[in-house]
Amino acid sequence: MLNFLPSSIVGAIAGFLLFVNVVVWVSILFVFSIPKILLPWPPLVRILNRILHWIGENWIACNSGWMRLTQKTQWDVQGVEGLNYKGWYLVVSNHQSWVDILVMQHLLNRRIPLLKFFIKRELIKVPLMGFAWWALDYPFLYRHGPEYLKKHPEQKGKDFEATRRACEKFAYIPTSVMNFLEGTRFTEAKHARQNKPYKFLLRPKSGGLALALNVLGEKFNSMLDITIVYPDGIPTFWEFLCGKVKRITVRMRTIEIPKQFLHGDYESDPRMTSASSLFAFLIIFSALSASSAALFRRG
Repeated sequence: MLNFLPSSIVGAIAGFLLFVNVVVWVSILFVFSIPKILLPWPPLVRILNRILHWIGENWIACNSGWMRLTQKTQWDVQGVEGLNYKGWYLVVSNHQSWVDILVMQHLLNRRIPLLKFFIKRELIKVPLMGFAWWALDYPFLYRHGPEYLKKHPEQKGKDFEATRRACEKFAYIPTSVMNFLEGTRFTEAKHARQNKPYKFLLRPKSGGLALALNVLGEKFNSMLDITIVYPDGIPTFWEFLCGKVKRITVRMRTIEIPKQFLHGDYESDPRMTSASSLFAFLIIFSALSASSAALFRRG
């Protein structure tokens, strides 16, 4: 435990270990991704995907290692019992900080299949990480706004179809599809602009949720609803690296997905589109259950 050192030194050590971890595991991913590119034979690709998932899990395990070495965090976690490593999960969570991702990976690694996040297409250009996300089959979202589609109507639906093809790969190997229903990190400024429809959350967005249900449907065993609270205040990523996050509270609960939401045309059927939106609102509202709201108030 290096937390006795000055926080800036702890941050520098943690940042260095994070960087080394990225370089090492992305290099290994690269080696096993070459045959996946050159020999796209489905049986071979499925074997390689399992190897790549194993690499991803070890990458996360090493992240947990440097976190234990440099952090002195008190974890208050409930709800990880009974999770199925060989199942398919639709995972939703509130979103306050980039630290949320490390928190979920740390707590869920090898308890459920490797988490796959929806990522903006332009982030594929991020050095090293962009390639890693591609190699691990993270779904890249093509988000064409209304103005763009007015000028290029021929592109309508192509972003949905491209993302659908990416998600179809999840049908062959147990996967956890992660979606931040708020669509962005919570801030007081964003919260104020939305006239505060919820006390601790932004308005939910149902696009990613609808897409995952549309493609995978009955593959999902259940939904994993996660609430993350930082009792001492929402940290920046640098503050986390510096060991300044003393307490993290996490509550998880498994929710059965209603069967009527497992099928349907979420792209063009108005009934299913509105149903998906309603489902998203209901699920994110569940984060404001008595227990979750009590966590925020206590923080």
